[in-house]
Amino acid sequence: MEEVPHDCPGADSAQAGRGASCQGCPNQRLCASGAGATPDTAIEEIKEKMKTVKHKILVLSGKGGVGKSTFSAHLAHGLAEDENTQVHQSGSGWSPVYVEDNLGVMSVGFLLSSPDDAVIWRGPKKNGMIKQFLRDVDWGEVDYLIVDTPPGTSDEHLSVVRYLATAHIDGAVIITTPQEVSLQDVRKEINFCRKVKLPIIGVVENMSGFICPKCKKESQIFPPTTGGAELMCQDLEVPLLGRVPLDPLIGIQEFCNLHQSKEENLISS
Repeated sequence: MEEVPHDCPGADSAQAGRGASCQGCPNQRLCASGAGATPDTAIEEIKEKMKTVKHKILVLSGKGGVGKSTFSAHLAHGLAEDENTQVHQSGSGWSPVYVEDNLGVMSVGFLLSSPDDAVIWRGPKKNGMIKQFLRDVDWGEVDYLIVDTPPGTSDEHLSVVRYLATAHIDGAVIITTPQEVSLQDVRKEINFCRKVKLPIIGVVENMSGFICPKCKKESQIFPPTTGGAELMCQDLEVPLLGRVPLDPLIGIQEFCNLHQSKEENLISS
């Protein structure tokens, strides 16, 4: 999907769909029709639904493959080993899959007939699903809602920000890797957040160095040739929350725990 133009006037602007920056945007016709400026009743419904959620945090990344989803999972205390990934529907809405007593997860993947199925949806279909996840899922009373968003600055990001605008978003955590090719996209992501008035909690530099388990020497797999996230954050006056190294134990630990749980279940049965 194409990215939203950096000079997008906004769907509720008088110049929506008519400005010079709108040329070539996939949403130009929709914005020009005025449909984007029409009040969406779902916004108030989502606001009411989100009253039981204390904090809403978006996890963003300008570039794909920087470990955003892995970070989101760990930020939400890790997706546990439970394989019960069936979504149930009740009178109060969809019930999220609870992998721990205090950790519920909702994903499009749970709704597919096969984990190998591809999700081939255009913008309106994606936006409709985002609306359903926010409005129709029975989250109950929780402290945090962590939203793992796609890379870039596309329709999905605009939809999430718009739907949660009146419910108060605490802010966004932006994930990057140290090399310039990732930082270039993160600068655009920061620019996007400022344009849509989305508070930035800070930036996390993921895959920041690798320490060999044998010789204990540190190597830079993704060299920070332009100063990495630290210098970028200084230049853009954004907090640097920290660095997460490349650690094979992250994947190995989850894999081992998963299979250990299976073995224990087999033994106990």
